[in-house]
Amino acid sequence: MQKPWEGRFREKTDELVEEFTQSVSFDQRLALQDIRQNLAHLKALRMAGIVSEEEEKLLRKGLEEIEQELKENRMEFSKAWEDVHMNIERRLIEKVGEVGGKIHTARSRNDQVVTDERLFIKEELLKILEGLRELRRTLVLLADRTVDVIVVSYTHLQRAQPIRLAHYFLAYREALLVDAMRFAHAYRLADSLPLGSGASAGVDFPIDRFFLARELGFRSLTRNSLYAVAERDFILEVLYACAVCGMHLSRLSEDLILWSSEEFGFVSLPDRFCTGSSIMPQKKNPDVLELIRGKTGRLYGNLFALLTVLKGLPYAYNRDLQEDKEPLFDSLDTLKSILVVLKPLLEGLSINSEKTYSSAGNFALATDLANYLVLKGMPFRQAHKVVGSLVAQLLEKGKSLEEVSLEELKAFSELFEEDALSLLKPEKVADRRKSYGGTAKEQVLLQLEVAKREEGL
Repeated sequence: MQKPWEGRFREKTDELVEEFTQSVSFDQRLALQDIRQNLAHLKALRMAGIVSEEEEKLLRKGLEEIEQELKENRMEFSKAWEDVHMNIERRLIEKVGEVGGKIHTARSRNDQVVTDERLFIKEELLKILEGLRELRRTLVLLADRTVDVIVVSYTHLQRAQPIRLAHYFLAYREALLVDAMRFAHAYRLADSLPLGSGASAGVDFPIDRFFLARELGFRSLTRNSLYAVAERDFILEVLYACAVCGMHLSRLSEDLILWSSEEFGFVSLPDRFCTGSSIMPQKKNPDVLELIRGKTGRLYGNLFALLTVLKGLPYAYNRDLQEDKEPLFDSLDTLKSILVVLKPLLEGLSINSEKTYSSAGNFALATDLANYLVLKGMPFRQAHKVVGSLVAQLLEKGKSLEEVSLEELKAFSELFEEDALSLLKPEKVADRRKSYGGTAKEQVLLQLEVAKREEGL
């Protein structure tokens, strides 16, 4: 079995080298994109007069037959032919004879592979964007259910201020909306045709690259042949978007892991999305959420792996670039699997509104006592000190803020009146946050209305 470059060499390729350098074990995933590219390239070759009408028909028939073999999982790939491109070309030659070798005219594997990758990314990102949309819709529906549920918010993992639980779910919806913008940006960066750039310098055949862009559905063309074959920055954008999105989903998972523990008890996870212990019969473990948290490390690692591959490469193409595919495939697959499993888990979430409400009281109400004094004319820094001293005394006495009397308040400031005691309810405190984007009910309902409209609910 001859290699396409064997004319230059006096020794056969060592089997160790064949095994070490092959990529077909993983890049065969690009096979259908490669067929699509070949069919478009064939049209361009015919337009340029490089293949005859009869040859075009013969080659198209062969490619379509290979496409069917791929769809039916009947095509056998050989590591001896290195990659998906050479395997398909060899199979085409087997079907139609040596004329099949014309398909590689005016093209290099350097511009061929990067075209396949861009086609693949565009298809995959549409799936990611749809998965994000479905997850955002789930969060909006959760928010709709929990407008009247009060929970404490945390800063430094310490109880901070009361919020409406809907506000929390809408916060993650906002994060995922920005993630979608990142993926849309990555899609646009990938939506540029490199085919026709050749190995590095362009091609010396009259190939119409603008026709190829239209035929393959690309919005634009790469403008420099060296850049086109040397860069994988568009893949980095995908990996970065996956890593940031994974980070958001990991943080959401961490919240739910904490909240579902006995120490918090805010939520209960659906049994069908938890596992048990092999030794402790009482256990209900949030393994799905823990794995989401763990898999985020893979998303980070894939980004840094490709950054490291690229950092020292001279322009233009180098074989190191073969290492771009496995991180790309893994990140896309990992994120898609997270999106699929997280949606029904969230849909099955149960909320313990009594526990969440009790968390939002006591010293989480302290800021509003300070603000009360500010509205009475006291400078905020002084008011902060007054209420801080009150909290310290109550802690010493083992009393909660809701148990404080007007006399105790007046001992710290004569500005306190009876109406200060009416502030000491979590829902009242939450509803004082009426600034745009705040947690007051009227603002949460506004956010919810906008979110429903944007998500088509």
